Amino acid sequence: MTMTVHVDIVSAEAEIFSGLAEMVIAPAVQGEVGIMPRHAQYITQLNEGAIRLKLSNNKEESFYVSGGMLEVQPHKITVLSDTALRAHDLDEKAALEAKQNAEKLLTDKQAGFECAKAQAELADAMLQLRAIEKFRKIKK
Repeated sequence: MTMTVHVDIVSAEAEIFSGLAEMVIAPAVQGEVGIMPRHAQYITQLNEGAIRLKLSNNKEESFYVSGGMLEVQPHKITVLSDTALRAHDLDEKAALEAKQNAEKLLTDKQAGFECAKAQAELADAMLQLRAIEKFRKIKK
């Protein structure tokens, strides 16, 4: 039986993942780190990028984080990020459409809308597009 560690990935909006992993690979500010069960206690800032979890049965799951913090305890790893997205939830076509719609709303001065909402939608779409691009680089 392989050893595992409990992993929680949490964004400002929701818990994205909670489960067991054999290894966590994360984009720490000092460089990419790989963490396995019973790792020494550790805390570091994260850069924007991909978190990869090696799960049992040779499965892997990837997430995109906009930065944040990584805390390692011997039996638990916690990732806290303002924004975290599952790789398989990213839809490039939808993100491009959302970006175009938000840009249109921001340039249309006659529309009755909230500027902050359009800016937030634009930022979210841009974040998803950056995530898609980073995952493409990882797969190569």
